[in-house]
Amino acid sequence: MKIEQIYTGCLAHAAYYLESNGEAAIFDPLREVQPYIDRAENDHAKIKYVFETHFHADFVSGHLDLKKKTGAEIVFGPTAKPGYDALIAEDGQIFTVGAYKVKAIHTPGHTMESTTYLLIDEKGKEHGLITGDTLFIGDVGRPDLAQHVVADLTEEKLAGHLYDSLRNKIMPLDDNLIIYPNHGAGSACGKKMSKQTTDTLRHQKATNYALRADMGKEEFIKELLTGLTTPPSYFPQNVMMNIKGYDSLDTVMDRAKKPLSAEAFEVLANETGALLLDTRDAKDFAKGFVPNSVNIGLDGSFAQWVGEMIPDVKQEILLITYPGKQEEAITRLSRVGYDNTIGYLKEGFDTWKNADKEIETVGRITPQELELAYASEKPLIIDVRKKSEFDSEHVIGAINVPLNEINRNLARFPKDRPFVIHCAGGYRSMIAASILKQRGWDDFVDVAGGFEEMKNTGIRISEYVCPTTLL
Repeated sequence: MKIEQIYTGCLAHAAYYLESNGEAAIFDPLREVQPYIDRAENDHAKIKYVFETHFHADFVSGHLDLKKKTGAEIVFGPTAKPGYDALIAEDGQIFTVGAYKVKAIHTPGHTMESTTYLLIDEKGKEHGLITGDTLFIGDVGRPDLAQHVVADLTEEKLAGHLYDSLRNKIMPLDDNLIIYPNHGAGSACGKKMSKQTTDTLRHQKATNYALRADMGKEEFIKELLTGLTTPPSYFPQNVMMNIKGYDSLDTVMDRAKKPLSAEAFEVLANETGALLLDTRDAKDFAKGFVPNSVNIGLDGSFAQWVGEMIPDVKQEILLITYPGKQEEAITRLSRVGYDNTIGYLKEGFDTWKNADKEIETVGRITPQELELAYASEKPLIIDVRKKSEFDSEHVIGAINVPLNEINRNLARFPKDRPFVIHCAGGYRSMIAASILKQRGWDDFVDVAGGFEEMKNTGIRISEYVCPTTLL
């Protein structure tokens, strides 16, 4: 069977391309659709269907642009009510793609419209199951997202539906089926996802905690809901975009690709109140940046951290990028629904610097310099990694303020004494540093290289949960 997984690491997202006898189908596409169109054209195939497993929360799907550009029919599962033309499949309905068949299996739980798609080859053999966010490798979809859109869909109700869907719809299928999920490790749509992006159903039954044969419904619900973190605030906003519709990516790009001089950039920032988003690497940002700009580097989990740190997808944005990187930044912003980029600094930060505009910097120290200070002065150290990372191991005496909670915990950063911030490698701590600078903090330094390099020094590391004194 000709099925291809198209994986995008920065979103931990998998789309799928199916082709047979000149017909193709795309499952859960990303916002930029031209690569899918090009892929089909290379096969001399016409895209017949765009199958959606559910209304996604962590990205804006490309189904509307694919329909507009190719004439493909959009397919959702039972109970879906999109604000645009789409085919709403019945449970068990079969679609043909060339010599292949695609069977829709309604599997509510992650969301009520969640649907998996059984792939059947030209000989009638069941080959694989595209599971969306219903079943991951090592995990299952979190059931607490839909309630942020529909209040009476509690996480307990959805978890119960998911239990039934897994036991009654998926686990009875052929053990040799290949499982093709929508996400891998790093996605916020689950909590224990594997780095592997495909597996057999047989192996998942043997290793996935949620598929244990002896697990009852109440135990499943309890275990599934334990340890869920608060979902990013952009998730329900992306869901509504996927339900109601959105601007074409071409429109978003036309609006955003406006090169600005330093003077025009400054005027537009003052007139609009736009967020200044600097996508350069942490080391370059630290050496000099436009005052009040926030650093989220492109060479990291860019879209996910944009979604975590910028609450409103409608926020107007002005970009500072390396020259030639503005289109990539605009595209990756649009993947998570941030469609209101209104321009970028022409030729990047050098344009600002060469115009003799005001510049700010972030102080950085090496782990070795911190080691010397730690031995004599015991500086206040604030660790902005996730709680699970901090609990695993951390500098003795450090305080944990996870980056995604920083805006709710600014009071824990002192203004009357110096402090040190760090993360694992320097990416997240520079996001934190830029936010602190924007909010008026100055007397702090960031650790270049972060915790991973600090472990190679003589700084004392705790490998267990150590009580700390809150500020």
